[in-house]
Amino acid sequence: MDQNMTDIESEALEENGMEHGDLEEIAIREPLLKKRMNTTSQIAIIGANVCSIESLDYEIVENDFFKQDWRSRKKVQIFQYTVLKWTFALLIGFGTGLVGFFNNIAVENIAGYKLLLTSNLMLQKRYHQAFFAYAGCNVILAAAAAAICAYIAPAAAGSGIPEVKAYLNGVDAHSILAPSTLFVKIFGSIGGVSAGFILGKEGPMVHTGACIASLLGQGGSHKYHLTWTWLRYFKNDRDRRDLITCGAAAGVAAAFRAPVGGVLFALEEAASWWRSALLWRTFFTTAVVAGVLRAFIQYCQSGKCGLFGKGGLIMFDVSSSINTYGASDLLAVIMLGIIGGILGGLYNFLLDKILRAYSNINERGAPFKILLTITISILTSCCSYGLPWLAKCRPCPSGLTEQCPTVGGSGNFKSFQCPTGQYNDLASLFLNTSDDAIRNLFSSHTKTEFHYSTLIIYLVTIYCLGLVTYGIAVPAGLFIPVILAGATYGRLAGTLLGSISTLDTGLFSLLGAASFLGGTMRMTVSICVILLELTNDLLMLPLVMLVLLISKTVADNFNKGVYDQIVKMKGLPYMVDHPEPYTRQLVASDVVSGPLVSFSGVEKVGNVVLALKKTGHNGFPVIDEPPFSDNAELCGLVLRSHLLVLLKGRSFTKERVETGSDIFQRFNAFDFAKAGSGKGLKLEDLEISGEEMDMYVNLHPITNTSPYTVVETMSLAKAAVLFRQLGLRHLCVVPKTPLRPPIVGILTRHDFTPEHILDLNPHFKLHK
Repeated sequence: MDQNMTDIESEALEENGMEHGDLEEIAIREPLLKKRMNTTSQIAIIGANVCSIESLDYEIVENDFFKQDWRSRKKVQIFQYTVLKWTFALLIGFGTGLVGFFNNIAVENIAGYKLLLTSNLMLQKRYHQAFFAYAGCNVILAAAAAAICAYIAPAAAGSGIPEVKAYLNGVDAHSILAPSTLFVKIFGSIGGVSAGFILGKEGPMVHTGACIASLLGQGGSHKYHLTWTWLRYFKNDRDRRDLITCGAAAGVAAAFRAPVGGVLFALEEAASWWRSALLWRTFFTTAVVAGVLRAFIQYCQSGKCGLFGKGGLIMFDVSSSINTYGASDLLAVIMLGIIGGILGGLYNFLLDKILRAYSNINERGAPFKILLTITISILTSCCSYGLPWLAKCRPCPSGLTEQCPTVGGSGNFKSFQCPTGQYNDLASLFLNTSDDAIRNLFSSHTKTEFHYSTLIIYLVTIYCLGLVTYGIAVPAGLFIPVILAGATYGRLAGTLLGSISTLDTGLFSLLGAASFLGGTMRMTVSICVILLELTNDLLMLPLVMLVLLISKTVADNFNKGVYDQIVKMKGLPYMVDHPEPYTRQLVASDVVSGPLVSFSGVEKVGNVVLALKKTGHNGFPVIDEPPFSDNAELCGLVLRSHLLVLLKGRSFTKERVETGSDIFQRFNAFDFAKAGSGKGLKLEDLEISGEEMDMYVNLHPITNTSPYTVVETMSLAKAAVLFRQLGLRHLCVVPKTPLRPPIVGILTRHDFTPEHILDLNPHFKLHK
């Protein structure tokens, strides 16, 4: 938690007589996801749990220990570090690819056997038993997924992309990358998708990849005796950020079999900070994922993977035979883009309202989360099994290479209640895995496969079920519901516009999915490449680009992208790339307030302990005054974690003098390295006697002598851009004129949040 109003605990609250504990009590009593504004960034909603958050230290702390370490590093150690970075990239790719394949083979087999059981009972005309078997399997799978999520890792609920995005922006919320979260993400996703929910495993795969990367980047483990000396190089937030970026890209590559799309997704949507060297490593990671998936898929083609279908991983080869398209086709595409933007904006608006309503249920505890999940499961089962009865049986199309209707197995032409030679087109969409349903909608040269009424019923149902499903306590992705709804209205539009357009209905379905993705997620480049890798249809590139640009432009007039909305809803203090216009009318000193807590270069131990106990600040300025300097001067910034290590080492002196080089014999640079999640040293772990409280400690060796500073007259907008692009946690504000204290205050993430700025400057109105 950071310094003065910068701190996620606001000094203004302390001035009003409100202590840190009071703030937490109020926060826990009043959930964030209600309509009231989030007036503090100290808490975040993870599932329905309120937890404190911290910022991450991406900045390199250039203190004496850091300099000594780099001076003493040999070429072989630098080579080891480089080799380890690439080795970790390889392991992240291999692990994520393995998990992605495991997820798919598990879903294909569990869902396949469930659908096979239902189909066999339908063939025997035991319709009621078929429904109870289908709904019962769904409820059991849903309840199991919700139970492990609610009781083991509430942070695993949802897609996880907003949390990964916030982490890469510098926000560290509790348990979002913990091993328990990884476990629940994998098995909860399998249970949720197999239960027939309208959700995907693609978003959870991004979170899974990030969790795998975080686990590798912990720098070893004393508990499990994994303390290899080389691993200590990664005990810092900066290297972990790079690994997690690779993990997020690997998750997309594993989910969609789209390695290039994974890299672009990490660049466009996930990462707030990027460099060319990271691009190479991310690309290598996704290439490893692609290789792993290809190897396992070839193995399964021999029939050794049970009901694992044609690749299992979603891959829709809709290579078109068109070479040209005319003005009428472009007009139809523009219409699709506009519709997609409107539907996407409406989807985000409704999802925001539903998530806020669900928070009132989820905050009541795990049993209510499980009950809500079971309720949605029963609703989904009723729709999936009941609505196909409204559709009429249709004769099987001629020239098919697969069996129609499907009898006694999994397939895309469901017999349901139809006689021989006919199929139920609505059951072919509902009583299928999501991958097979999308493959059916994307299929080319099948203009008459689905009736208008079928597409309308399916569109309305999928749109609504996708909305009400996302907020339940299971790992749930938004890609599949959005692709299903978009592909359905695209195919419907293609069927209706067949008289004015020469494009195939399957291509219309692809363009509809692209427009809805652009309207909800507001991504362009990455979505475009992912869809092209999914469908193997490069000829559609110009049309996909056009429809994405139009849908995003239209939807941006209504609200923000879905992941940005969820980040804000969770109370995560995300730093946006474009500051609000009113911040240009403010300067850095306008948002700095409250008493500044600072230390002298040689400080009394009691003063340090008292400051650590009474404040939650993470960084403290170190100021040298006479007789150690001619005038008061800013030496730099010292971190709370480093102070705790120094105090534990008891490198104290009875006199107020600077100690010599003996401190380098007591400590080394890796003593001050950041431990893994939740393993850092706490103030309660220290036992300092009363006699030691009156002694002195030299802070110079652990002081970052080159912190980033801005002059107090810099515009707040410019300071915000600097803060975000450099990945800072602290930004020192120094005076413009001499003969003043050497530091005015410290800006941290909280100072740039709209709630804090508008609280100090109520005359400004937030421009949306």
